[in-house]
Amino acid sequence: MEEVLLSLRHISKNFGEGDVLADVSLDVHKGEFVTLLGASGCGKTTTLRIVSGLETPDTGEVILSGQDMTDWPPERRPVNTVFQSYALFPHMNVEKNVAYGLKVRGVDKKTQAARVKEMLELVQMSEYAKRMPAQLSGGQRQRIAIARALAPQPQLLLLDEPLGALDLQLRRQMQIELKRLQKKLGITFIYITHDQEEAINMSDRIAVMRGGKFEQLGTPEEIYDHPATRYVAQFIGRSALLEGTVRSVSGGLAVIENENGRFTVGGAQARLTAGERCEVCVRTERMRAGRAPVEGFDLPATVRETRYAGGSVLTYAVLSDGTEVVAEGEERMSDAPQAGETVYMHWNPAQASVIGGASHGA
Repeated sequence: MEEVLLSLRHISKNFGEGDVLADVSLDVHKGEFVTLLGASGCGKTTTLRIVSGLETPDTGEVILSGQDMTDWPPERRPVNTVFQSYALFPHMNVEKNVAYGLKVRGVDKKTQAARVKEMLELVQMSEYAKRMPAQLSGGQRQRIAIARALAPQPQLLLLDEPLGALDLQLRRQMQIELKRLQKKLGITFIYITHDQEEAINMSDRIAVMRGGKFEQLGTPEEIYDHPATRYVAQFIGRSALLEGTVRSVSGGLAVIENENGRFTVGGAQARLTAGERCEVCVRTERMRAGRAPVEGFDLPATVRETRYAGGSVLTYAVLSDGTEVVAEGEERMSDAPQAGETVYMHWNPAQASVIGGASHGA
């Protein structure tokens, strides 16, 4: 069993206008990369501030390395934070910024110098040691902020949307570098973001938050392929959500029917039974649009438009009840269905997920 480094036990927090956190519990294992993912106001930053000691919960406990640190001040906790704003000292050069945490902790100068050198090499910023923060790009400042946070060798590193101020290309590059650093050092990361792609690319586990609670906690694959709630299905990726009644279950497949027609899902994994109502999530990249029905499917739709998406074609179509669905295909634009044409939606039944079904991995 993996060693639990951090336990949040029944954490609640109210700032006078309703619960920001409502009975939140979470175990984070040593060496794990856990992301708190959610829209603004969901409680993810408050959770991070409680872990760091910048906020005290109204109820609950913060256990780190087996010790109850709920009431400990930030400076006593073996935790560091990297902020989106970088928070570098503008009057200090790079090496002094990186050395700051070590100096505050009373580390001798020789050890400071060796550690700063090691950290700058780690983030590939050795040649910038004498530069001032104002002379660095956004990505370079972010590397220095990370080096400074890692220098005191914290047990836990908290990252509060650290890449949010970077442009898309640099943000993706830094995602790779951060994950590489985390695995190399073996330090436990708790990461905050509202960017679902970032969370999926970097995390060992993701906690999707909404209204001060966890909607779902699982691996990126579990969150994406088997959403536990409609909110998770809609918040993560692009999907079609289809409700219906199970008509039959046979050979591991369930046939579902609604006012739009008939479709099939992997019934064995979802443990569906005939007569049951259910809701199915099909990811856009797994949805297909054909000019004729496919066995197990009779789901006609009217094409609104097709768009070229760089290597694939997206077909936007409308089911008979007005529900819009989007299918992705590899055909050329010249072969794609045209506006007004009738197409038949289908997918690999094993790649559809029953929302909240037994396969969601909770």
